[in-house]
Amino acid sequence: MTELVRLPATATPDEIVPIVQRDGALILEDVLASTQVDQALRELTPYIDATRPGHDDFSGRHTTRTGALVARSAASREMVLHPGVLASARQFLAPWCDRIQLHLSQVIRILPGEKAQRIHRDRWAWGTHLSGLEPQFNTIWALTDFEAKNGATQVVPGSVGWKDGRVPEPSEIRRAEMSAGSVLVYSGSVYHGGGANESDGPRIGANMTYTLGWLRQEENQYLSCPPEIAREFPKELQELIGYAMGSYALGYYTPPLPPGEGPESVGPEFALGQGGDAYRLGSDELYEKLNDQIRAARDR
Repeated sequence: MTELVRLPATATPDEIVPIVQRDGALILEDVLASTQVDQALRELTPYIDATRPGHDDFSGRHTTRTGALVARSAASREMVLHPGVLASARQFLAPWCDRIQLHLSQVIRILPGEKAQRIHRDRWAWGTHLSGLEPQFNTIWALTDFEAKNGATQVVPGSVGWKDGRVPEPSEIRRAEMSAGSVLVYSGSVYHGGGANESDGPRIGANMTYTLGWLRQEENQYLSCPPEIAREFPKELQELIGYAMGSYALGYYTPPLPPGEGPESVGPEFALGQGGDAYRLGSDELYEKLNDQIRAARDR
C-alpha cells in the first residue's frame, strides 16, 4: 500500500503540489525550529488549558479545539504566512478561484484516553454538495512529537478519488508520525482522522487550512479577528483572513452610516481604514479577470 511521502522543509510548490494531488497528503519534515515550536506553545498554552473537551465522539470527548490563533499568537501568524506552504496552497487551489483565504486556525490537543476519530474528509464541512473541484489545502503543524501511541493523524493515501462514504480497510490507513516542527500537508478530499491516544501525554498540533476565496470559512475570521485586531496585521494576512474581495462583486459591503456620510459599496478592507471611498463593486483587475473567464468559457 501507498506510504506517506516525506519531503524536506525546503521542498518547493512544484514538488509538493503534485504529490498532494496524487496521494492527498505528505509530510514536510522539520519546518519549524525548536525555538519556534516553544514560542507557539508559550503563546497558546493559556488558551489551550482553558479549553473544554468536545461534547460528541467526532469532536472528541478527550480532545480540545482552540481557535482564533491568528488573533492570539504571533507564531501562528508565521505558520499561516509560511512562504513555501502558502505558495503551495495558492498553486493547489488556483484552478478554482481568484483568491484563496484562511479557512481555519485551530490547535487540536488529543488527550490520553481519546479514541480514534471517525475517518472523514474535511471537505464535508460543506456537506457533499461540491463536485469537480478541490476546495481545501490543509496543514497540521506538530507542536509535540506525533507518534502512533499518542494519536498521530490517521491518513489514507490515495483516497482522494474515492466515493463519499467509503470506509477504509485497516490496511489502507497510515499514521502521520513526525517530530515536533514538522507539518502534515493534506487535501480536503483525502480520508483521515485523529488517532487514539494510548500514551500518558497530549498530542498537540496546529491545524491551519486554506480554501477557495468564494466559499464560507469554517472559522468565521471576521469575528475571530475583528477590524480592531486585524488592522495591525500585514496586508497579506489581512487578505487571507477575508479582508479583501473574493472575486468581482463578492464580499463588498455598505458601511452603516447616516445618509451621505460614507460610500455605498466598498471592499471589506475599508473596515481596516483602507480603500478610500470607491463607489464600485470590485477592482478593475478582478473585473477583467472575470471577463477573461467568461470569454474562455464561451470559447470552450
